[in-house]
Amino acid sequence: MSAHQQLITVDDISEENAPAIYVAGGLKQFIEIAKSEVEGEVPDLTTRKGRERIASLAAKVSKSKTAVEKPGRDYLRRLKEMPKVVEAELREFVTAMDNLRDHVRQPLNEWQAAEDARVDRHNNAIAHLKLHAEALEGITAEDLADRIAKVEAIALGEQWQEFEAEAARAKDDSLKVLRAALVARQQYEAEQAELARLRAEAEAREQKEREERIAREAAERARVEAEQKAQAESEATQRRELEAKAAADRRELELKLQAEQAERARAQAEADRVAVEQRAEQERQAAARRAEEAAEQARLDERRRADAAAAEILRQQQAREADKAHKSKVMGAAKEALMSMNITEELAKAIVLKIARGEVPNITINF
Repeated sequence: MSAHQQLITVDDISEENAPAIYVAGGLKQFIEIAKSEVEGEVPDLTTRKGRERIASLAAKVSKSKTAVEKPGRDYLRRLKEMPKVVEAELREFVTAMDNLRDHVRQPLNEWQAAEDARVDRHNNAIAHLKLHAEALEGITAEDLADRIAKVEAIALGEQWQEFEAEAARAKDDSLKVLRAALVARQQYEAEQAELARLRAEAEAREQKEREERIAREAAERARVEAEQKAQAESEATQRRELEAKAAADRRELELKLQAEQAERARAQAEADRVAVEQRAEQERQAAARRAEEAAEQARLDERRRADAAAAEILRQQQAREADKAHKSKVMGAAKEALMSMNITEELAKAIVLKIARGEVPNITINF
């Protein structure tokens, strides 16, 4: 028992000192006080006054007990209610602190979301750029040239931010792949055209050889027939030495007509051969002209695409410069207006820039 506790009496018990009294062993002092007040006396039970004194001392002990127990019971009820109060207070405190934390972190969350979206946009643009150099199997030289023009038209610059180097590498890699594919495809298409030309020439030669063979066979048949007929005529003449000269002249005329027919057949075969050669030459020349016209048209198309891409790049650059000049003019006017309120130029400029970046809630600059 401390010296401070020994000084406390039953009448001194209050709500303020209850936490120091109602502790383990804290009430022994009041028992000792009660004992000291009653045990020092030896009342006489043989007298009424003595018996009344004993009853009075017992009542005093009972009163002391009530005086200690009642505030103790009140203090105990307060202790039982205290967890509920503490829990409610803690719940309100935690909710308020969570809301404050979320409010403080909200700009960071919004910035992170915008940053993730920005990075995704750049990554998607780079993936789309790389896509031009994929799935090239079977694509014509014209389509490859069109892809090259599209990739070349993709502008690099500060709009790519920290992804500019990666975008430049992707563009260079795609152009290397596309240009190599274009060279290979052009070589392939040239080879196919040459093969087609060679096939046409081979067919023409075969046709010429067939016609010459037919002419030779016809001439040979005519020669054989003529020889056979001449032989037959000679033998018939020998057998018919006495035939009339008119019959011999008629036979000679028939032989002459047959020879003329054979000559006409040979001449016709030669004429047909020449006609076939002329048609083959005309078709070859026409194919060469079509190839030259196609190449010239491809060159003109490429020139037009390149001019259009250059014009679009110039238009976008001019638009960006005009937008930048317009924004500078608007922000300059805003700065001048702020300076008219006795604000320094540097402070006015800082305020305008902060508003323009959206860092001042509920205030914007209309461009």
